Amino acid sequence: MIPPKDEVTVCFAHVAYNLLTRFAKRETGIRSLQVWNRDELDAEVGEADVLVISGLWRTDLVEKAPRLRFIQSIGAGTDQFGRDVLSARGIRLASASGVNMKAVSEHAMALILALARRLPEACDNQTKHHWRGMIGDLTRREDELGGKTLVIIGLGNIGGRLARLAKAFDMHVIGVRRDPAAGKDAADSVHAIADLNSLLPQADIVALTCPLTKETENLIDADALGRMKKSAFLINTARGKIVNEAALIATMRAGGIAGAAIDVAAEDPLPAESPLWDLPNTFITPHSAGETRRYEDNVLDILEENLQRLWRGEAKLRNQIV
Repeated sequence: MIPPKDEVTVCFAHVAYNLLTRFAKRETGIRSLQVWNRDELDAEVGEADVLVISGLWRTDLVEKAPRLRFIQSIGAGTDQFGRDVLSARGIRLASASGVNMKAVSEHAMALILALARRLPEACDNQTKHHWRGMIGDLTRREDELGGKTLVIIGLGNIGGRLARLAKAFDMHVIGVRRDPAAGKDAADSVHAIADLNSLLPQADIVALTCPLTKETENLIDADALGRMKKSAFLINTARGKIVNEAALIATMRAGGIAGAAIDVAAEDPLPAESPLWDLPNTFITPHSAGETRRYEDNVLDILEENLQRLWRGEAKLRNQIV
């Protein structure tokens, strides 16, 4: 149980997001503080009953935080938190699942449109002050999405909303999820991951919106890429390690697929020497799909709901992990 509202201390820990300022605008009366780096976190975590954190977390912080009773992750991922350690110390943990559902699905749709409409090429031409003329070669023209088949791997909150967006563009949507019985959302059909090999040859676009698990790591390898059409696009707004980067680089160099748009890489940030930067028909965004002007407030909505649940003594938290 966390202390009552007039006694609890919430510590926000992030290298960039000013959660404290957004929280103060809500006028909750809850004591709160913000730290920006690990040194500040080490110095202040002992005061925290509630910690709102993601990338700055280290398991050894548990020993420095005797008052800590609840961790609200700033992101949807919680792989960095040692669940057994938290459980043993009676520290609850909740993710921010759904916090960037709209942002990431919209970003994925933007990447699809960027490749189909050849916007990266247009940007390059603008930089060169080059007005491209009319094109006779159909393979080099911009394309339309209507009637195209989109295979979405991961039909959760993000993938489900991407399916709805794609249907607005008159696309045929095939969903792939761990449990097809969980529903197809707006997809025209839904299949298990075991069916992926037979689905890839049908895809004009393959979009990754799934979590990184043992089942999905290296899911898109040389064999999977080889099953895709040469005219197909790969979109990754999930996790970098779902795609075998060496296989993607080789495939792109050989013209095995028409294009790739990636927001995530196996190593984040993407090293300056990575061949991905210079591959033709490859569009890169810097893991920015989920980052919008509303992100902090979306996290705080989840935090406030969970604080209320804890004060009411409810057993179940929103997005509960521990």
